[in-house]
Amino acid sequence: MSGNKIVGDKGEQEVVELVSCPNCASKLMLLPTSFPMYDVQCTRCLFRAQVKTASKKPGSMVRGAGWDIYEKVLKAGNLAPPLIVNYHWTDAHGDHHEIRFYPFIAKENVQKYTLAPTAHRANYRMFNYVKLDKLPYISLTS
Repeated sequence: MSGNKIVGDKGEQEVVELVSCPNCASKLMLLPTSFPMYDVQCTRCLFRAQVKTASKKPGSMVRGAGWDIYEKVLKAGNLAPPLIVNYHWTDAHGDHHEIRFYPFIAKENVQKYTLAPTAHRANYRMFNYVKLDKLPYISLTS
């Protein structure tokens, strides 16, 4: 299992332990591994979201995932899934943690790219979430 996968799984688990559903305040639960597009869902209402974990201060970009399934969802006319980002960072003032909920991700906030031919997953099409610093969000942690 790669280091990124371990960090991502830990971040998803942390989200379900620390925050409630942004829609109805009920408990969130993890979806099965490799569930397309979504990582968590509410145990009561229809809320679902994708979760990303970033070991950095909140900023404009967060790594996304595989482009192909994302592209198919968008081409079918569906909206991009809501995004929860679990940020962890350290600076001169100590360790910090913030979980942000971005309810609407527009097409302009997704930028695709292709991994290098020498990468572990050679030529794999991926995407990043971009311009997050320009999007409205709700802080799910105090």
